Amino acid sequence: MATETKTAPIGLTEKALAEVKNIMQEKNVPAEYGLRIGVQGGGCSGMSYLLGFDKAKDSDEVYNLDGLNLIMDKKHAMYVLGMEVDFQDGLNARGFVFNNPQAKSTCGCGSSFSA
Repeated sequence: MATETKTAPIGLTEKALAEVKNIMQEKNVPAEYGLRIGVQGGGCSGMSYLLGFDKAKDSDEVYNLDGLNLIMDKKHAMYVLGMEVDFQDGLNARGFVFNNPQAKSTCGCGSSFSA
């Protein structure tokens, strides 16, 4: 597990970061957990995003974003390099939004893509 400070391959907007910290506090997520972001096979476009709380594993890179540990499997970086995660809280949509420049196509739900 990496302990040095590295620049994360993705970013979270202020709204997304605030929402993640709020969820961690509301759900009493243990301090040793961080936000895991990655990809997995599936979804209507071939791949979908992972977003959840987890402990870091040996195959992970750990980045610090304003006090939040961002955890990512090293193999996932090429699929999300340059991605920005935002949080929308509007009348028509509420949730995390993935703006991924690596995605060649996306589906209507916004959580599935092809690379």
